[in-house]
Amino acid sequence: MSTKRGRKVTVIMPAYNAEKTLKRTLDDIPMDWVDEIILVDDHSRDRTVELARELGLEVFVHPENRGYGGNQKTCYTEALKRGAEIVVMIHPDHQYDPTVIPQMIQPILDGRCDAVFGSRMLGGRPLEGGMPKWKYLANIFLTAVENATFYMYLTEYHSGLRAYSRRYLETVSFMADSDDFVFDSEIIAQGVLHGMRIREVPIETRYFQEASQIGLGRSIVYGLSILKTLVKFKLHKKRILKFAMFN
Repeated sequence: MSTKRGRKVTVIMPAYNAEKTLKRTLDDIPMDWVDEIILVDDHSRDRTVELARELGLEVFVHPENRGYGGNQKTCYTEALKRGAEIVVMIHPDHQYDPTVIPQMIQPILDGRCDAVFGSRMLGGRPLEGGMPKWKYLANIFLTAVENATFYMYLTEYHSGLRAYSRRYLETVSFMADSDDFVFDSEIIAQGVLHGMRIREVPIETRYFQEASQIGLGRSIVYGLSILKTLVKFKLHKKRILKFAMFN
């Protein structure tokens, strides 16, 4: 099966305890732009798996919790196995707005880029959407450091709404990345090193009780992990040290 655009578009959903929000997220997906939806459940404790199967999704289940990055590894591996040519990551917690999928896919279809990221900063009013102020300020700081490291200009590197081309996913060694949240930054660093072209589209987000988000403690660890990834990137690029994830 493939869309009228001639390239198979697969939505992947890295899921953990998403029973309360999965249906709402699915209802917002413009299905005329999508060929298949794959959900990978990271050992949820609720009815995420049962509900996903009832809703007709292709479901893969981790027998134990592997973490956010580990979940994405399974998502991308299975999507590529099934012939996906464009892969869009949608969190099933309904925090991100899936209605922007057409705007994310089109630049890849047109050959203008290899990946498209949703940006809460371009979307405007992230604080009004409920983003905690400390998280907003940390996002701005880390984005500035990442831009300086990668010699790029993106307004945000930390959104969970992303579209990748098959070329991007087959070029980078994402299986060598972390199983934790820093996976999102590592796969970007790998893409930059390999000359992948990245664009952004504005998005809005929702912050509410069921939406998954990490607290201050985990966020500090995440921020430090990002800075460590940037140091590795620089050392590898300058050929001072070699890291397997960048090969």
